[in-house]
Amino acid sequence: MAYELEGTILEVCNCNVLCPCWIGEDPDNGTCDAVVAYHIDKGSINGTDVTGRTFVILAHLPGNVLQGNWRSYYIVDDKATEAQQAALVDVWTGKLGGPLADFAQLTGEVLGVDRAPVSYELHEGKGTLKVGSFVEAEMTPYVGSTGQTTTLNDSVFSSIPGSPAWVSKASRYVRKSSAIGLKDINLQDHNAIQGTFRFAA
Repeated sequence: MAYELEGTILEVCNCNVLCPCWIGEDPDNGTCDAVVAYHIDKGSINGTDVTGRTFVILAHLPGNVLQGNWRSYYIVDDKATEAQQAALVDVWTGKLGGPLADFAQLTGEVLGVDRAPVSYELHEGKGTLKVGSFVEAEMTPYVGSTGQTTTLNDSVFSSIPGSPAWVSKASRYVRKSSAIGLKDINLQDHNAIQGTFRFAA
């Protein structure tokens, strides 16, 4: 087995709640500027243990999510070894196949790979993310009348294929990325997604 990864995601974008990309519709603003952070609670890639590492994607979607041509910038948390970083990049660029290979095909241009300190916290539904000087975000999920988290299942697009997404709202989303060729963002009360994942190939 090339990889087996379990963990959680924190995702934010500049769409309204709920981001139409997940159901295959065009972004609210015509384009979408997103950050997706994958935190690995347990996992290995070709024998390299990547438990505790976080992989972050800063992306610009020029139109409908399913048409691809994303411009993406990858950030690995700075606690990763060189071997861990190489393994994570191999998975998220699709080199090792599996469910993340389809996801990787949506990126048309990789703007770069970087390292940065990552603070990733998900506790009782409240998610906070800080990625170096690039990203700051805070989010909480919606809950239904029973008190259970509102989830999105069987959507045409997913950044966590095979798992339900927790429909959330980001009280704060700041992305400082103009220096790497992506738009700066500073928004309140826009779309967020949280959830768990298990990827294997």
